[in-house]
Amino acid sequence: MALLQITEPGMSTEPHKHRLAVGIDLGTTNSLVATVRNGIAICLPDEAGRTMLPSAVRYQADGSIDVGLVALRAQAVDPRNAIVSVKRFMGRGLKDVTHIEAMPYDFEDSPGMVRLRTVQGVKSPVEVSAEILRRLRVRAEASLGGALVGAVITVPAYFDDAQRQATKDAARLAGLDVLRLLNEPTAAAVAYGLDNAAEGLYAVYDLGGGTFDLSILKLSRGVFEVLSTNGDAALGGDDFDHRLFCWILDRAKISPPSLEDARRLQMKAREAKELLTSCDEAPVHVRLASGEEVDLVVTREEFAEMTTHLVQKTLAPVRKALRDAGLAPDEIKGVVMVGGATRMPHVQRAVANYFGQEPLTNLDPDKVVALGAAMQANVLAGNRADQDDWLLLDVIPLSLGLETMGGLVEKVVPRNSTLPIARAQEFTTFKDGQTAMAFHVVQGERELVSDCRSLARFELRGIPPMVAGAARIRVTFQVDADGLLSVSAREMSSGVEASVLVKPSYGLSDDEIATMLRSGVDHAMDDMAARALREQQVEADRVVEATEQALAHDGHLLSAAESAEIRSVIARVRELRAGTDNRAIKAGIDALARVTDTFAARRMDNSIRSALAGHKVDELPI
Repeated sequence: MALLQITEPGMSTEPHKHRLAVGIDLGTTNSLVATVRNGIAICLPDEAGRTMLPSAVRYQADGSIDVGLVALRAQAVDPRNAIVSVKRFMGRGLKDVTHIEAMPYDFEDSPGMVRLRTVQGVKSPVEVSAEILRRLRVRAEASLGGALVGAVITVPAYFDDAQRQATKDAARLAGLDVLRLLNEPTAAAVAYGLDNAAEGLYAVYDLGGGTFDLSILKLSRGVFEVLSTNGDAALGGDDFDHRLFCWILDRAKISPPSLEDARRLQMKAREAKELLTSCDEAPVHVRLASGEEVDLVVTREEFAEMTTHLVQKTLAPVRKALRDAGLAPDEIKGVVMVGGATRMPHVQRAVANYFGQEPLTNLDPDKVVALGAAMQANVLAGNRADQDDWLLLDVIPLSLGLETMGGLVEKVVPRNSTLPIARAQEFTTFKDGQTAMAFHVVQGERELVSDCRSLARFELRGIPPMVAGAARIRVTFQVDADGLLSVSAREMSSGVEASVLVKPSYGLSDDEIATMLRSGVDHAMDDMAARALREQQVEADRVVEATEQALAHDGHLLSAAESAEIRSVIARVRELRAGTDNRAIKAGIDALARVTDTFAARRMDNSIRSALAGHKVDELPI
């Protein structure tokens, strides 16, 4: 008799089977991968026990790629090819990158996203980020013991459509199936809210290495509703490092340093900043390539004073987010601090003064985002438990609209609209007999198209000729849970329709992504071939060495002809070993094995005779 298993909708038919999913915090400074084990979210360590992976990638001339700590340490010796803080370049053109004059990279301002020239060719920020994500995927699969069904990847709430699409492209290149792009403050709120059973109005203050976000959330019975969000996608801990770097140059009276020395000083500036988190002062001692020595001491008060304007710059989005939510600072129940840069005492002090309460720091600010993403990934993968019944209601950070006559912006989807969302608006023709209409999709809060970010252009053709103003063209904007946009236009009387899945002008085209994916596959095949060749070369060396040792020890067991034949085959194996054909090397090894079969048998017989010499059979141990 067959057994029929009945399950509730959305539940697995194999309740014993846990689907492997992870949450990834792709950070400016450090990145983490987390998962849910036994109902608890944990960050996964590498083989050395480190959970945080420095977001650094180094391209080397021999074709190898270093990721993480090794790449980070190479900044001072190979600054052009050791790329750090690549998140600040995601979805950005050259004019959008701050402090570009202090960066050692060889930029290429091609149409679309800025590129970086390396010894391995021109690389986009998407490709660099993919290397970081790939390393985290490999770590997760090794730790969990199987292939991942998907990942939730976090992005700053104030990332625009171009930056979100670029992040998704990077995940595709890394071989990840993206279950969802989740705003970092929302992920932090999930981790904090579920860990503390919190309810009420909370502010999530997220100051990372390269971005700043402030989100206002309402937590109620498993519902995480984002009321408003604001921020600055070009403000973070790196800017504090840069300010200290400029202070060092000024105090030490250093003329414009070399690329290598600039990197050394920037690394020292970051070390000093981190030390000031727990100490009242920090030394800055470094020997430059020119022989000059920098020997300074920076105090916590000096550092706070030189970066006061940056801290105040974070409070402007805070005020805007509260205004959009219709709230006053004293109505906020708690402020959750997220991001490594929030460890700075004067940042915590400024937040405490503004909200009139001490911020909440009981969760590790470096890990809280990854932990929240892991919880959401676990649910989306289908590993749902009774306590995992929650709902995320996120918002769109920037308004979406269309260009109208005169270069003006008609906003269709206002900022802080809850996702997913669909909005429609009707437009009409400008001229008599007009049979086509061009649409320009933009994102931003300004009134002029020139002040907003261009996302996409498309055309609607086949409009029946009518007098101006008679046609009714309905334009529909749809934004999914990831914050990605599609736009369609339909002429209502004839039914003609056109649509576009918005691929931002600062993202990569499908052809570029396909090329990169093919390149990755090609490199994988090359890597496999190189590994196979190396394995056969090692085996050839082992077999030749063993055979020569046997000849030296027991060569007397062979006739002159037999010995000559074996030595001839050894010479042939050596010749093949110097080549690049792994199959030929293997064939040579097999040939040597065949020709030495008789020799091996004789050696065994001889060894047995030697062992039994002078003994009777009944004397041998059983």
